[in-house]
Amino acid sequence: LGAIDQSIAVIVSAHVCLGMTAILAFGNDEQKRRLLPKLASGERIAAFALTEVGAGSDASALRTRAELAPDGAGFVIKGKKASISNAGIADVFVVFARTDSEAGHPRICGFVVEKTHGVTASPDVPICGVRGLSTGSITFEDVKVPARNLLGEYGRGYPLAMRVLNWGRIGMASTCVGGLRRVVKLATELAVQRRAFGRNVGEFGQTKDKVARMGADLYALESMVFLTTGLMDAKVEDFILEAAICKIFASEAFVAHSDALARLAGAHGFVRGEPVVD
Repeated sequence: LGAIDQSIAVIVSAHVCLGMTAILAFGNDEQKRRLLPKLASGERIAAFALTEVGAGSDASALRTRAELAPDGAGFVIKGKKASISNAGIADVFVVFARTDSEAGHPRICGFVVEKTHGVTASPDVPICGVRGLSTGSITFEDVKVPARNLLGEYGRGYPLAMRVLNWGRIGMASTCVGGLRRVVKLATELAVQRRAFGRNVGEFGQTKDKVARMGADLYALESMVFLTTGLMDAKVEDFILEAAICKIFASEAFVAHSDALARLAGAHGFVRGEPVVD
């Protein structure tokens, strides 16, 4: 998918690698039976609602709260999430909120919140890249969630979220593998098709260097992702370092080589509708 359309790839990655994986890995049997079939078929779309204004990388600083309902039959969630992928199209949200522990110190819990509970999504925010992605804010205004929708153990939402983000990082890196494959393909085609000073631009040393570096980084990225997904398939518990390295290397390589591709295309690298841009 990453080689065809980055927006579609990110939509599916947020749905599968974050929202759906959280339920698959940490949901109870009832939650899995009730939610996974339609999420797997695509009849319903999932989103992962962790980020807030002021709580991005520092996820533990989130301010959304979940308090016990007056009747004791569930929780009431209040707060606002920001920059959530699939915000406007999701039916099922994996939401993280603070609760009060017995000792009086706030803990973080994960919840499965369905849109039927009264969740409000903002209009999509216009973003610079992946323009087909629905990104926006989600408001929870006294949203009552049944106790059966608690995800994982009470008060253990933060480590749960961090575990799921590992899968999300691999999803992003895998998307960049596809995207970088397409960059290399387009760059190779341009090198033999575009002419300047009576020669194919691929004959110039600078072009050879650009394309060679693209190919080298693609090979390295594929190797990283295949190694890390192999660890995941082998049920290795701790792959947090490998997942983080994959995400950093993949995103930086994809952005850098996409920019190099645009320069290689000349003016056509900045025109909507051209293969290099769209």
